[in-house]
Amino acid sequence: MNAAASLVHAELAPEKTAAEICAETLAHHSKSFALAGKLLPTQARRDAAVLYTYCRLADDSIDLVAPEAQPAALAELQASLAAIYRGEPQLDVRLSAFQELVQRVGIPREYPEELLAGMSMDTTAVQYQTLEELLLYCHRVAGVVGLMMCHVLGVSEARALRNAAHLGIGMQLTNICRDVAEDFQRGRLYLPLRLLGEAGMRDLSGAGPGTLPRAAQAAISRATRHLLAEADRFYRSGERGLPKLPWRAAFAVRAAGLIYQAIGGRILGRGYDPYLMRAIVPQRQKLFLVLKAALFSLAELPRRFLRSGAPARLGSVVRFPDDILPV
Repeated sequence: MNAAASLVHAELAPEKTAAEICAETLAHHSKSFALAGKLLPTQARRDAAVLYTYCRLADDSIDLVAPEAQPAALAELQASLAAIYRGEPQLDVRLSAFQELVQRVGIPREYPEELLAGMSMDTTAVQYQTLEELLLYCHRVAGVVGLMMCHVLGVSEARALRNAAHLGIGMQLTNICRDVAEDFQRGRLYLPLRLLGEAGMRDLSGAGPGTLPRAAQAAISRATRHLLAEADRFYRSGERGLPKLPWRAAFAVRAAGLIYQAIGGRILGRGYDPYLMRAIVPQRQKLFLVLKAALFSLAELPRRFLRSGAPARLGSVVRFPDDILPV
């Protein structure tokens, strides 16, 4: 078994259930999402952890192997996904849990396929010329996660799918702005080259893995500011879709969105300097934002009582760019 396959079919502790493994994966890799997940009802919390774990597995299968092994890793992921949707038994309990989830809540195959297409974009030298090219990547690795979460959480209106994808894109843009230096060390530059060129930096297009040149600081700061402003537009659209979620789900997603937006605020507070330590939201601020999310969610309760009707099963598949852009 090659390195890629060992990640997809890892030997896991037999005494642990899939629910326990997925909950531990979420808690270990994302403190923000784990905190927001605690606000969900029990079944939704477990389902969200299963979905996160599959996405994490896909990401790690590419990022944690050598560049020359990444094509094989991607092929393994694609074969595994095809087997999941054919209904074939899965030996890895994480994949088995994901298979049960997609069957139960009806996650369209197009969404995890788009996720893997985003992973494929990371197997090549990562540089994007335009914002539009970057948004395609953001949709594939994060927008479709928002779309899958709609099926997990029980969105009541198909038109809210677009808002969910926007929230995921906003979060990914925030991630990109937070991790500029770290990504550059791995040979990835997600900041659009056109934005950097407009800011006066035109010679990063051929840069390889290494430390960001200090001469690029001003241009990177301006490009980061631009992307965070774009992220805010996507966050606002994501907020507009929350009333289409069940109340507790809306509360949890609103908290996650506020925490991610606060990461952008921390980047702003340090002057968009990519050389400083990774922007982290302190636990005290996270708890304040959870309280803020609770107050907003309580304020919208009267409007919820005026609506009636049971959630509908989502049938349409949202695709980029026609169903996503413009914001």
